[in-house]
Amino acid sequence: MRAVRVDRFGGPEVLVAREVPDPGLRPGTVEIEVEAANVMYLEVLVRSGRGRDHFPVTPPYVPGTGVAGTVTRTGPGTDPTWTGARVVADTGEPAQGGGRLPVGGYAERAVVPAADLVRVPEGVEPRHALALLHDGPTALALARTAGHRPGRTVLVAAAAGGAGSLSVQLARRAGARVIAAARGGAKLDLARRLGAHETVDYSLPGWTDRVMELTGGAGVDTVLDGAGSSLGEAAFTTVAAGGRFVNYGSAGGRFAEIEPARAREHGVRAFGLLDVKAGVEGAAGALDEALELARSGELVPHIGLTLPLERAAQAHRALEERRVAGKVLLTP
Repeated sequence: MRAVRVDRFGGPEVLVAREVPDPGLRPGTVEIEVEAANVMYLEVLVRSGRGRDHFPVTPPYVPGTGVAGTVTRTGPGTDPTWTGARVVADTGEPAQGGGRLPVGGYAERAVVPAADLVRVPEGVEPRHALALLHDGPTALALARTAGHRPGRTVLVAAAAGGAGSLSVQLARRAGARVIAAARGGAKLDLARRLGAHETVDYSLPGWTDRVMELTGGAGVDTVLDGAGSSLGEAAFTTVAAGGRFVNYGSAGGRFAEIEPARAREHGVRAFGLLDVKAGVEGAAGALDEALELARSGELVPHIGLTLPLERAAQAHRALEERRVAGKVLLTP
């Protein structure tokens, strides 16, 4: 079958599509004919060699964290009625400390445990379901952590990203006032279409002053920080006393560094990625909830770029250069 393989760590050019052996079916697994494969920034980090401390992947390997497609075969001891089902599923092997290694998705076929399959509801496009596979539960966990409600103002940093674009919609749906921060007019236009009341361009000087102006100098009740780095640290300064700062993303290259003493001094409750992950893992049926919201039209995932497997390097470059609004997918 055709797949993208990484033979050595390096830049996007190490992503090469080639013929590889078919994955073998094992007891309790199914084979999925892949319609689309998820592309996440985590895979960029691992491919570059920067993620080995937490994700001990060794080349050669096929990258990928999730796929959408149709079950074509079932392994020994697997319910044969899965055959023909439209599904989404995580790929990869279990990692030490929990989670999965980001491998196995950039391929024409993927083998996953049947226990990990989620049926795509009628009325939901498989690619939209895939866009929600990881970001849907994350956005729901962020919303719970933030405690959105009418009368509260939330600043969503990296508002045009996968989880950020969903967070804009969930905050608006809960009645909160949404200020979306992103880079450039195209991303800000998307945030407004998805429900943001106001937008600020955080590539421009003085953008935090603009946030304070929009709140009459009071500051926001909550920041959902998917940007990280110095942008996230700047966003922290806009949180009002008694507010919340939820630090979950590192699109800028690292997580925002907020000293606990500083948060206490400002009367701000700070939440980190582990807090958000706990919310995802503790929310049974979170993906089903996200898929149902998509089916009813209340949550619309935005797919900003879809490329064939042979152009996986271009997909990674687009993520590294922050040129994409929404999700990036690969298709066989």
